[in-house]
Amino acid sequence: MLKKEPDPQDFKPCVVIPCYNHGAMMASVLARLAPFGLPVFIIDDGSDKTTRVQLEALADGPVTLIRLDENKGKGAAVIRGLQMAAAAGFSHALQVDADGQHQIEDCPRMLAEAQQYPDTLISGHPIYDDSIPKSRLYGRYITHFWVWIETLSFSIKDSMCGFRVYPLAATLALADEHRVGQRMDFDTEVMVRLYWRGTPSRFVQTRVTYPLDGLSHFDALHDNLRISWMHTRLFFGMLPRVPSLLKKQRGQHWAGVQERKGLMGMKFMLKVWQLSGRVPFTLLLWPVTGFYWLSGGEQREASRQWLKILRERARQQRVMLPVGPLNSFHHFLRFGQSMLDKIASWRGDLSWGKDIDFAPGAEQAIDAGKPGGRLILASHLGDIEACRALAQQVSGLVINALVFTDNAQRFRQIMDEIAPEASKHVIPVTDIGPDTAILLQQKLDAGEWIAIVGDRTAVNRQRGGVRRVVWSEFLGKPAPFPQGPFVLAAALRCPVLLMFALREKGKLRLHCEPFADPLLLPRASRQEALQQAVDRYALRLEHHAMLAPLDWFNFFDFWQLPDQPQRYDKE
Repeated sequence: MLKKEPDPQDFKPCVVIPCYNHGAMMASVLARLAPFGLPVFIIDDGSDKTTRVQLEALADGPVTLIRLDENKGKGAAVIRGLQMAAAAGFSHALQVDADGQHQIEDCPRMLAEAQQYPDTLISGHPIYDDSIPKSRLYGRYITHFWVWIETLSFSIKDSMCGFRVYPLAATLALADEHRVGQRMDFDTEVMVRLYWRGTPSRFVQTRVTYPLDGLSHFDALHDNLRISWMHTRLFFGMLPRVPSLLKKQRGQHWAGVQERKGLMGMKFMLKVWQLSGRVPFTLLLWPVTGFYWLSGGEQREASRQWLKILRERARQQRVMLPVGPLNSFHHFLRFGQSMLDKIASWRGDLSWGKDIDFAPGAEQAIDAGKPGGRLILASHLGDIEACRALAQQVSGLVINALVFTDNAQRFRQIMDEIAPEASKHVIPVTDIGPDTAILLQQKLDAGEWIAIVGDRTAVNRQRGGVRRVVWSEFLGKPAPFPQGPFVLAAALRCPVLLMFALREKGKLRLHCEPFADPLLLPRASRQEALQQAVDRYALRLEHHAMLAPLDWFNFFDFWQLPDQPQRYDKE
């Protein structure tokens, strides 16, 4: 069936302005609205006598004044205005706050979006200047996190902006069925509940300014309590809706979310860590992790598979795994902590001895051998970024990270803005060829080190459509390992080390051991030597995985190639 195009004649917008003691600003707001020729409904939410007089003088022609006998809150005032607008025959209402902080000149863009998507809630996506109080800015970040959890979606970019266009039929149907927040909790709750009912939101960027002499009715104590209670209601209201919310996300993957959004959240979480320490940061990380855990079905199953295989291998070898909660949720939680560990280490927020130290023998392995560059065979077990950061800060050693282009863009964008030092020595490559080898040899000759992971095959096939992998036993099952890192190590003919930074007993512990000096792949027995090298790498990877099971950050079926169907054994 063809989608029916919106009929322009069905689109009849008006403006709704809730007002409580903002009479002095109202004349300016109306003057800025005048060029658009829109009927205006002002809802006087029990204002004082001075404001009542000021509003009465403005009620003329296209401006209709509606009075509430007592102050009932912004939400109640907006709903009353929407009801009056619908009764007057309007289809949509543009909500504008009375304090003058909104960029009213963006009204045509908001209304054009609403006309094109008449069944959608159109909201401003604020661009703030320096006038916004920092407490309000960080408070918005907290609400963003909760809304992402309550909707199991990143589609709601901002739920607190009061500059929006409501589709009246859908909004009033919700208000008739469910009493949404009546005060400062209204904007967020109505957007989330409309999303639940099938009314999505679209966003238009707009500048928002907090006037120096502006009057705010935000009550730090009572409104924060209301907002906290609202999020509690929405969270428990979300739980029975999980199946339907996840169904909406089918075909999406959390890693595909825009980089800027991840950056904003990362900055906020880092600030929590810097101001309050790891404990408050971890508490805040729980609901964020809960969202990823609920919405990342494939990654969740991969985590469960990993832990199941690890337990079975430990039982076979009679090895004791670390004591603690070894489940997929805590696996996700550890990954979230590691992302901040990376940034904190580059910013100097982790100190040697207190936050990170050497495992037995690691320091000797690093200091031993001939001077000059070396190659580190790393992995996605643990945090090699902390190793790079601490090496540069403590000894001035430069460790270049060889990163495939597909994985480098997001990492570099975040690091460029938060920890610029980290991206200076990231070398993005599409594949490992002669040009790459020449560049790396120059780095080694200058005394710099190279780090490359040896546990992840390329997403795309290499030249000729062939995926160059070596199958080796890992945790009792054959797994594909890329040939490239081992061939590169042999070509560079430099000392090769294994290195892992694992979280053990509350610290990052740096493990380092010699692997080859150099790695030899004789032409006559090249394939056999390559197999032996990969087998040794897989064996040491398994050993260290037993030390820190939750530090495994490959959230996919490791025992399958990327273009093969993922299969998970049910527990």
